[in-house]
Amino acid sequence: MMKTQTSDYFSGAIQHLHTVRDWLRFAVSRFKQGGLFFGHGSSEAYDEAAYLILHTLHLPLDRLEPFLDARLTDNERSEVMSIIQRRVEQRIPAAYLTNEAFLGDFSFYVDERVIVPRSFIAELLRNQFSPWIAEPEEIGSVLDMCTGSGCLAILAAHAFPFAEIDAVDLSADALAVAQRNVADYELQDRVHLVESDLFAKLGGKQYDIIISNPPYVDAESVAALPREFLHEPKLSLGSGHDGLDATRVILKHAAEHLTENGILVVEIGHNREVLEAAYPDLPFTWLDVSAGDQFVFMLHRNDLL
Repeated sequence: MMKTQTSDYFSGAIQHLHTVRDWLRFAVSRFKQGGLFFGHGSSEAYDEAAYLILHTLHLPLDRLEPFLDARLTDNERSEVMSIIQRRVEQRIPAAYLTNEAFLGDFSFYVDERVIVPRSFIAELLRNQFSPWIAEPEEIGSVLDMCTGSGCLAILAAHAFPFAEIDAVDLSADALAVAQRNVADYELQDRVHLVESDLFAKLGGKQYDIIISNPPYVDAESVAALPREFLHEPKLSLGSGHDGLDATRVILKHAAEHLTENGILVVEIGHNREVLEAAYPDLPFTWLDVSAGDQFVFMLHRNDLL
């Protein structure tokens, strides 16, 4: 359907939808009909529809069943219709529609100035990089390179309670969002935001841990991304022809910024094969995450030397 036809369709449907159950069915149908892409928090139409409806109605996000047969007011129906329609017609990721994204139990403010948080490093921080870090309380400094919304820096501050965290990003807009999230978690005294092109403005500072979820999408994949990704900052996605431009700079300079026993942890998407071919002499340790052992590598400072 053309956009005007789609708008007319939504306008005509609203009078027939009364309960949360009605709206959930309608949203799932429209999401599937519209061929939406789900990769910014939800993995399927049902989960995303339930999230958007519950969020819009200010209901608990983990309790759908008790409200399924509740009837909506006219104002509530208009609000729910609006968010469903924007998701379908404009292909805006749900996180931007609600200004909310989750990593585990943590929620973060997001808008189109930052990439929607999604990182396997969050899983590893939950376990304080065990067994690679034996004494989390002894970690005194962490660098989060390409921090975006500040989500990994905030998780690192919780994982390593005595560490000072530097959160670096090239984008002043992204750092404004990160500042809001840092303030929300009352971590202004421990998480320090730095506007820098990777290591350029860090001087000689060294860290016990460097983490990074840098841009890593190769040029061919960028050209084929679903429309949802076009709402995200371009700087946060593509990284040269093979997706490794940012990672190359990180590998080149990380040793200078790691303490004697420091470690580097970097997420590189689907680029393991390309990365290992480019650096055959680096002894990458590939860390297990929920999706496998292809996406996050670790190196000790001595490996980089």
